[in-house]
Amino acid sequence: MAYKGNKFFLPSKDCVICGKPFSWRKKWEKCWDEVKYCSDRCRKQKSNS
Repeated sequence: MAYKGNKFFLPSKDCVICGKPFSWRKKWEKCWDEVKYCSDRCRKQKSNS
């Protein structure tokens, strides 16, 4: 049974920097295909890697 707050059914991806899985967020609704990083910290490290 699905209920509000259950993240089990949301799509997820692995971060390209740290490899940790992260789930879909409402703010990424229109750009989910372009999201590569789990956080601002990983996004800022992309130039160092």
